[in-house]
Amino acid sequence: MAGMFLGTAGVVASLAWGGPRVAVVRVDGVITEGRAPSAWSEGSGAARSVRELAAARENPRVKAVVVRLNSPGGSAAAAQEIAREMESLRAAGKKVVASMGDVSASGAYWIACAADRIVADPATVTGSIGVITRIPQLGSFYRRMGIEEEVFKSGKYKDMGSPGRALTGEERRIFEGMVQDVYGQFVDQVAAARHLPAARVRELADGRVFTGRQALAAGLVDRLGNLEDAVGEAVSLAGIRGEPRVFEMRRGGWWPGGAKDDGRATSRGSDWPLPGGVMLLVGRG
Repeated sequence: MAGMFLGTAGVVASLAWGGPRVAVVRVDGVITEGRAPSAWSEGSGAARSVRELAAARENPRVKAVVVRLNSPGGSAAAAQEIAREMESLRAAGKKVVASMGDVSASGAYWIACAADRIVADPATVTGSIGVITRIPQLGSFYRRMGIEEEVFKSGKYKDMGSPGRALTGEERRIFEGMVQDVYGQFVDQVAAARHLPAARVRELADGRVFTGRQALAAGLVDRLGNLEDAVGEAVSLAGIRGEPRVFEMRRGGWWPGGAKDDGRATSRGSDWPLPGGVMLLVGRG
């Protein structure tokens, strides 16, 4: 499998011929760190998305990027990684447009806020601005099954969040503080991107979802339209004259020689398992 993939330089080389380009990067499914949650499930790994965005940034022929979002959210840190690379694209002089599909909620909305423009379908489900984490409590189940465990730890909080015992009051306060800290970061991102007072964002950021049309009325998106409209918006923002060549970057990497006559390219990649442990999620509950 190793010979199948090209790194960033290979992607850049594949895009090097022809005139001005608009690259389409897809963020589909649950957003995770790494490449993707598993080989048998749909999801978007931040590492893959960042690599594709970086390839677009480094290629001089790519003048604009459309980030197509169809995701309920996922890891807060992974969403930040993708958003940060989109900001790097803009700092490099590229125009970035977020295009929302069926669902672009929570972490996906965080990502959208890093674009120059946000385009949503009227019936898109978006919003869900908030943070959630879950800690299963399996102590009673363990006892019924006769499972016992001994824990040796270097500090009193080292096993905080263990499913084998209930949280203490102080541990609950620590977790709540973490959730509220990331929530504040989310609110700040939305307020800065949408030019809204933080107090107004907090009114909208109670976890509720919006249709694309409702989000437009609330100032959370810029216009209504489909993927083609988003590409047109990117072309306009970038000042591209005539019909641009549009490349769609697909999951994992690019097939060597994958550029086709219609200006598109395809790719395929392998996936990595999602690590365990407590994760702060910006996604639906």
